[in-house]
Amino acid sequence: MGAKRRSGRAGAAVAATVSAVMTAGLYACSGTGPAPEPTPQRPPGTSVPPNPPGQGVSPFTGRPAEPSPVLAVKIDNVRPARPHTGLGAADIVYVEQVEAGQTRLLAVYSSRLPATVGPVRSAREADLELLRQFGRPALAYSGEQSALRPLIDAAPLFPLTPGDAPRAYFRGEQRPAPHNLYVRPERALSAVPKADKAKDIGFRFGAAPPGGRQVNEHTVRYPAARFTFTWSDTGKRWLVTMDGTPARTTDGSRAAAATVVVQDVDVRPSKFRDRGGNVTPYTETVGSGTAVVLRDGRRHDARWSRPAADAVTTFTTPAGQPLTFAPGQVWVVLKGR
Repeated sequence: MGAKRRSGRAGAAVAATVSAVMTAGLYACSGTGPAPEPTPQRPPGTSVPPNPPGQGVSPFTGRPAEPSPVLAVKIDNVRPARPHTGLGAADIVYVEQVEAGQTRLLAVYSSRLPATVGPVRSAREADLELLRQFGRPALAYSGEQSALRPLIDAAPLFPLTPGDAPRAYFRGEQRPAPHNLYVRPERALSAVPKADKAKDIGFRFGAAPPGGRQVNEHTVRYPAARFTFTWSDTGKRWLVTMDGTPARTTDGSRAAAATVVVQDVDVRPSKFRDRGGNVTPYTETVGSGTAVVLRDGRRHDARWSRPAADAVTTFTTPAGQPLTFAPGQVWVVLKGR
């Protein structure tokens, strides 16, 4: 499906200016001139003071974009749900563990809105904590357990089920239910005009940090799912493979990310179960721990920190310096440690 950019006509000029500022400000360029003074190191795990993203730049991708409302969509990820629709237009794609060791995706949109996203599935309790750092975004999902609805209603977000925004959803004819529910993002956001616009959530973008180790491939395993990210030197992206099959979208594009973050988190049982009686995992995204950041064909060891649910998530080197991402789509793989 096509995606509509929200950047202004001066996008190219803004991009050039932003690129120069980020590159010069975050990492010193090689060449003549006085050597920069050493930067004081922070102890491992210390948070980095938040620096607001530059004007006209998406805090989610580091690319030029207008400040726009945030829409998160819960996306099915079992084999019958693939290929996905609209995934390539997402700013951020989170991978979360769900029942029976499977995974679902939580795609975050702001810079671009595709015509359609899906297939859409139900929300989980852990989504509420994860989304707190976005302010009050809109969350599109197919439904929830009755016991979970009071928690969703109390959370700082705008819930968008087919019952909340019936004009935004439709059933596709190519797949059986429940893998055929799709949402139209523009219609969804029109139902919640007060959804918060994109703001700083802790990501930093710029020139590649020093160090790291060259890698061509990195695999993340869940109890019943597997993700492999393979570096494409030609496309300058990490190509996504799910369960041994190259991940593509319904427009034929290959799923790919400029930066991949494998974030080690605690995954514990929640008080909820699915219809089959399987316990729903709860992924803790508040706290701190280790991470791996993949960018530009290199692997960087990192630490992450989010001291409170309404705080940003920072990623630093083991020495405490900000670890910058490559501008573009970011995949955050939340993996139990």
